[in-house]
Amino acid sequence: MKKSILFFICGFIASPGISAAATCSQMNLTRCLDSVCAINISSNPAARCQYCGTASAGTPKTSSGGMRSLSLGQSTKYTLTEDELEDAPTDPGQRYIWATEQCIEKVSGCTADDVSDVYDELIEQSCRAAGITAQMSATIANANKQTASESGCLSTIRACMVEEKRCGPDYSACEDDTSFNNFFSSCSVEATGCGDYIANIRSNLIASRDTAIKNADILITSIVSAYQSAREQKLLSAQESCKNNSARETCIETICQRSMPNKCAAGYESERATATLFCKFYDTACEVLD
Repeated sequence: MKKSILFFICGFIASPGISAAATCSQMNLTRCLDSVCAINISSNPAARCQYCGTASAGTPKTSSGGMRSLSLGQSTKYTLTEDELEDAPTDPGQRYIWATEQCIEKVSGCTADDVSDVYDELIEQSCRAAGITAQMSATIANANKQTASESGCLSTIRACMVEEKRCGPDYSACEDDTSFNNFFSSCSVEATGCGDYIANIRSNLIASRDTAIKNADILITSIVSAYQSAREQKLLSAQESCKNNSARETCIETICQRSMPNKCAAGYESERATATLFCKFYDTACEVLD
């Protein structure tokens, strides 16, 4: 119960102009977040991870097209412009927090928890894509050499090893040596003429596996840390809004302006009383935060 109250007050405080009856549009919320976190995603599937996930995914590629890749032919009502993005932090964790604040202001009815529900999974998918893309790019580059040298044998066996039915692009199915050795043996047999290089290739791929698994752990830790930071920021914001009953007063003014026919003007005290009663939950929420 306390957790539900905390999440609700965080979302409402972060977007004081939202009507109580408003419903969050996941489509518009995603469109807004993508304008911060998915720039040029059509040519860079790792964009969401690089911009709003973790610095471990690398630096986002720049493009002369800028925001046009996102907003061309679309309404900019729910997207941030290039001018607005000049204020966006470059650190992925801080950028995600910033994007959350901006987008729950732009998209009526949405809270910080809606952002997490809608976008966290997309960031994680992008981070997986970052690892897969990097691995497969190296595989393709080596395969294109089409030589009978050690590098040619390495690319052939690596391509075999990272197939989904074997280790997978992130080597997640080969964390233990037994699985790795079994798949390596079968892939080595398929790579004819590579017998002289097998020992070196095995050492090379074991190193690639260990690096991939280590980076995956770092990536997960970084994402969790970013989410934890966002939660802490929301808690601090909620506590600050409880001082001097500022959150409750903001709620009352919002209800008056958005929901009351006479906007609680002088002579319509009953409207303000109704708005005050509606916002009474802030008193309970703030008691929990004390």
